[in-house]
Amino acid sequence: ALKMFCEKIGVSKRDQLMDIQLLEWCVRQDLNARSNRYMVVQDPLKVKITNWPEGLVEWSDCPLNPAEPEGATRKVPFSGELYIDRADFMEDAPKKFFRLKPGGEVRLKYTYIVKCEKVIKDADGNVVELECTYDPSTKPGGAEWRSVKGTIHWVSCAHAKEIELRNYDRLFTLADMSQVPEDKDYKDFLNPDSLVPGRGLAEPALLEDRSGLAVQFERTGYYILDPDSTPDRPVFNKTVSLKDSYKPE
Repeated sequence: ALKMFCEKIGVSKRDQLMDIQLLEWCVRQDLNARSNRYMVVQDPLKVKITNWPEGLVEWSDCPLNPAEPEGATRKVPFSGELYIDRADFMEDAPKKFFRLKPGGEVRLKYTYIVKCEKVIKDADGNVVELECTYDPSTKPGGAEWRSVKGTIHWVSCAHAKEIELRNYDRLFTLADMSQVPEDKDYKDFLNPDSLVPGRGLAEPALLEDRSGLAVQFERTGYYILDPDSTPDRPVFNKTVSLKDSYKPE
């Protein structure tokens, strides 16, 4: 990624300020080609599949990296109780919201299409659980394949592994630190949100990854295992987010 970045910016005899988004774009290009994929839910919302056979766990072989069609796979468990990211559900959804909503359908990545049948709330009116039904004929590769516009990631409740997250962002709030006013210093422009700690629920295969390389949390970003991690306390540091509108000229 650093070599790609250097090739993009070239060599100049005078100082230049380069947009950090170019470096991040280079990092994404590099990691996309070689990172294993895993599903991690960072803000969990429980989903119960009401017509799923009780006690059944279905394991699927899912690609570690879609860029390698004949490459390795990992085992992902699917059960009748799942977690999805809260951002993938909206009760009063606009017309172009293609994720889960009351009465709406969405595909759970690598598996079935589900339909939201009921929204369960607590005493304060907060959504705490969704009841959905699944269409058994819609598993990828099945005879009755059909598509829906939305696909979201998920993890099985019974198999989810808790991990610690360190989400990093810009260190400074000022894009060009050479422009700090004379009556200020760099500490006045430190970003209070440059580190946002969090927790996540991961599919079990993530903790079996021994590559030592950055991995992609599907639909979220690229993360790498922190050296401070222990078997009882896995910690993942964010390298860069997955999506960005930036494209180099």
